[in-house]
Amino acid sequence: MSQHVLSLLVEDRPGLLTRVAGLFARRGFNIESLAVGTTEVEGLSRITVVVSVDGLPLEQVTKQLNKLINVIKVVELEPETTVERDHMLIKVKTDAATRSQVLEAVTLFRARVIDVASDALIIEVTGETAKCQAFIKVLEPFGIKELVQSGVLAIGRGSKSITEKVLKQ
Repeated sequence: MSQHVLSLLVEDRPGLLTRVAGLFARRGFNIESLAVGTTEVEGLSRITVVVSVDGLPLEQVTKQLNKLINVIKVVELEPETTVERDHMLIKVKTDAATRSQVLEAVTLFRARVIDVASDALIIEVTGETAKCQAFIKVLEPFGIKELVQSGVLAIGRGSKSITEKVLKQ
């Protein structure tokens, strides 16, 4: 199965996210990542969905998504023309003996410490999924107490814009 990143431009309406997720669920697709937020246009939101599936069934879901009333545009983002980032907050167990090693890893991965306690650090890391996963592997020996991640955020490279095309219509 291959991983696909879909970007949906939608009207900001209650219940729309449930209907979108329901389309994937009815097809038996597991959503690996889901991120939703407002756009530069008031009243519009963008949903970024990462799903693993092979070929034709994804095309069927895309067509069904386009039929939903509040869905304006559905685009599959191709990896070579897309910038993708994950965002994570990681709470790591530390003590006097391990704190400097954890801070060294933070520097190496260009992450940031955003909270310090006597027994833990909260670290923010942003980057490609592989970078974030590698950072987690480095931190695991110290003891990850808690981890929260946004899911993949993705946008096409260059000057083209999904919202720009829609607004011209």
